[in-house]
Amino acid sequence: MADDRNAPLTKGDLLEALNVVVTQLRQEIKNEIAQLRAEMKQEIAQLRAEMKQEIAQLRAEAQHQYDHLMEAIRDSQTEALKAFYSYAQTTDIKLKDSAAADASLRERVAIIESRLLEVERRLLMPPQS
Repeated sequence: MADDRNAPLTKGDLLEALNVVVTQLRQEIKNEIAQLRAEMKQEIAQLRAEMKQEIAQLRAEAQHQYDHLMEAIRDSQTEALKAFYSYAQTTDIKLKDSAAADASLRERVAIIESRLLEVERRLLMPPQS
């Protein structure tokens, strides 16, 4: 067939040429599929790397928000404790004042009781002379 280009083709020649073309097409398709697989693997690896980076960034942002929230909670606790301490100081002063007044009142009552006792003794037991 390769020797004479003007010779008529036989079925065998056509089948042989067809097999060569089919084999070449199969090889080209295999090469294309292998190239597509390699490209897909590369794209998937790149997407994974990007996703890991995004996840790390989201984690960092979430941690920052958590830290900010904890600081706000601590600040509000501090403010509540300061307000309570201020109220407790005033109450403590009032209690000290009332304790001092109570002690003073008890002292005065004791003086009155001792005088009353002295008066009762004088009345019930006149002086002996």
